[in-house]
Amino acid sequence: MQEVSNYNQELIDRISPIIERLFKSNSLYMVRLKKMEMLEMLVELFGQFNPEEMRAIKDEDLTQRIDSLLVLDAVSGTLNDLTPEQLKMFDEAVEGR
Repeated sequence: MQEVSNYNQELIDRISPIIERLFKSNSLYMVRLKKMEMLEMLVELFGQFNPEEMRAIKDEDLTQRIDSLLVLDAVSGTLNDLTPEQLKMFDEAVEGR
């Protein structure tokens, strides 16, 4: 059990600074996402890798993966924020009318 706890802390220590940098450089993240929730979700997600696999991922690659996941999470549900008129305009634009 101690081993799992140590690995989770290792993930937190590695992922947290990346999230900090990405949030500072992208206002969409600050508006749409909760930093702690994202950290918890990413630690759980990357915790599925075994420690050796995770350590083999270079920081640049890990940053790109995390950025992609944050973008996906930030824009998901965006259509739900549209008014019925905006949604109609969106549907017409997608259909090419």
